[in-house]
Formats: sequence, C-alpha cells, structure tokens
Amino acid sequence: MHKYAGETSMAEFDSDDFMSDFQALIECESFSNDLSSLARSARLVSRIGTGMLGAAPQIIETDGHPHVLWRFGTGPRKVVLIGHHDTVWPTGTLADFPYSVNDGVVRGPGADDMKGGLLIAIYALSMVRAELGSLDGVSLLITADEELGSPGSRQIIEDEAREAKAALVFESGASDGAVKIARKGVAIYQLEVTGLASHAGVEPEKGINATIEVANQVIEIAALHKPSVGTSVVPTVMTSGSTTNTVPAKAVVGIDSRAASANEQVRIDEALRALTPTVAGAKIELKGGINRAPLEEDMAMGLYARAQRLAGRLGHPPLRSVAVGGGSDGNFTAGVGTPTLDGLGTVGGGSHARTEHALQIWIPRRIELTAALVTELLGEV
Repeated sequence: MHKYAGETSMAEFDSDDFMSDFQALIECESFSNDLSSLARSARLVSRIGTGMLGAAPQIIETDGHPHVLWRFGTGPRKVVLIGHHDTVWPTGTLADFPYSVNDGVVRGPGADDMKGGLLIAIYALSMVRAELGSLDGVSLLITADEELGSPGSRQIIEDEAREAKAALVFESGASDGAVKIARKGVAIYQLEVTGLASHAGVEPEKGINATIEVANQVIEIAALHKPSVGTSVVPTVMTSGSTTNTVPAKAVVGIDSRAASANEQVRIDEALRALTPTVAGAKIELKGGINRAPLEEDMAMGLYARAQRLAGRLGHPPLRSVAVGGGSDGNFTAGVGTPTLDGLGTVGGGSHARTEHALQIWIPRRIELTAALVTELLGEV
C-alpha cells in the first residue's frame, strides 16, 4: 500500500483485491429500472461483503428493488453506513463505455456513483473488524433505488439511522477530495390545470383556456425563486392542449424546488399550495411535495471536524468541505436527526456522464479515513 507522510494504517489494504472487486461491480450493470440486473448486482454486493465482513446480509425487496443490509449486533445502532448499487446507466452501456484503468483513472458506468463508494465502505468495515474483532452496533445499507429518489428504501434508511450516533454516506467526494457537509432539500411537484375545450375558431368564448391558466401560474411559481437564500423554484416540463384549433382543456407543469433550509422548504410548499386559479372556471390541483429534507451544515460539522483531525493524523491531504445542491440519502439520515457526513466515496467526477471516473490514489485514503471514523465512534460510550 502506498504510504503517506505520518500515516498509521490500521491494516494492510490489498489494492489488487479492491480493483478486482471494483471491476466486477462496474461490469455487473445495475440500471435502476432493470430489476433483473439489480438482482444480479445485489448478489454480487452480497458475495463481496460476506467475504470481507464474515456475515451474510439480509436482502430486503421493495417494488422488486433488492436492498442489501448488514446489521451487526442486536443493540442500538451506533454507526450507519449508507450507499447504493443502482446506477443511471441503461443496461448495455458497457458495450461502448467499458471498465478501464489508465494512469490511475478508473472509468466505467457507476465508477464514481457509486460502485467505488460502496466498496470503500465494505473494505473500511473489514479493517475495523480486523482491528476490533467485532462490528457490533454497525449497519451497512446498500440500496437499489437511490437514483429514483429512494421511494422504497427511504423507510429502511430512516429506520436504520434513527437514534444512531452517526451516518456516513458514500456518494463521491468533490474533485479535490472534499467531503459534503450540506445538501439542499429536494421537492418535486406537478401542477395540473383543468379548463374546458371548445372550438378555437368557431366559439372560443365557450372554452376555459388551460394554457392561459398554466402560463399565469408559471409566472407566480417562478416568483418564488430566491437564490439569495439558496432556494430555487423552477418550472420545468410543461404540456398543454391537444390540437391547434381547440381551446386547451388540460395543462400540466412540473416544478423542481431546492432549498438549503427546512424553513425555506416549508415556505415554498405552503406558497405552492396557496395558488389559486386566475381564469374564470379553471381548476388547479397540486401534486407531489417534499422528497428530501435538507442536510444542513449543523448536522455535519461535528463529524467533519472529527474527520479533519483523523485525516491529519493519517497523513492525508488537508480535508476540505463543500455544500452542494443535489440530494442524496444523507438528506434522509439528517432528516431524522442523525449527524451525517456525506461524500466519503470515491474522488473523481463526471457522474451520470461519459466522463465518469474515479481516481485510484484516493481509494486507500478514503478507506483508512472511514475505518478510523467508525473505530473512533464505536469506541465511545
């Protein structure tokens, strides 16, 4: 294993074994909407983890999505590690975006989001087990629907994290190795407008124009956007009408909202639910709501300070932090009151794009840092 100045490694890291497992995971495609590929991926994750951790996991299925859960010990959870094995890449992507390693750069579908991250969690827990002889109080959950918004795994995540001392999330870190201490909360809505159809040329006055109504509502919705406090409210996909000679009877607009604080999420939610029709006779209905609460900085700062100290002790580069707009399962763990540190996975970039990659040099650092965090947390009363 490559050594860094001042490093005190807990156990030897076998780079060849890791890279072999990494290749196997990337080449086991696991598109979020392909249940058969997810089943194969879950079996592979289970096999790798069982060999490293000395225990078989439980497979929990929700809507056909296989989530892989290890629970060590029967007492309260002390540390919960969260990852996912599904990817955004459709089955067959490997044909023209294969696994490769060149000059220390690992490429392939899911390399950075997050086949490498879940493997880092497994290898780190193997180090902890070798050091302490036990993983009592630890849960490791690898879900299968994160890229869909975690509709089936959310309850499992929250149940495992609730009352735990800490949640560690293995989404990728920033390009310089920074961990993620804040994520915006996510809310997704759909505003449906009902008007009344009529002939646009012969008797337009008999219609109730859903296009005019939805256009007026879009202006009201966009006015809620408040970037000065980290809030975005964005009307997105919109459809209206059926033919050019018919007064539109139906219209729909999607709304994506992100907020840095729970208070802002509530403000937007209440404002959207207070919208009223502007065209006589039109009806509006708001569907959807808050999907993820924010991961606010105060939920991460204690763990971040601990991670900074441990990274220094291990001789790693100084550990920085970033706040990001995208959501993760760390939003759920923070939402139930569990201190959460995110971005402990691979360091690279290009997630969800053909430039997706992970840097080999950061892998042992992340494993050591995670192992040190878990060991220290388990050692506290």
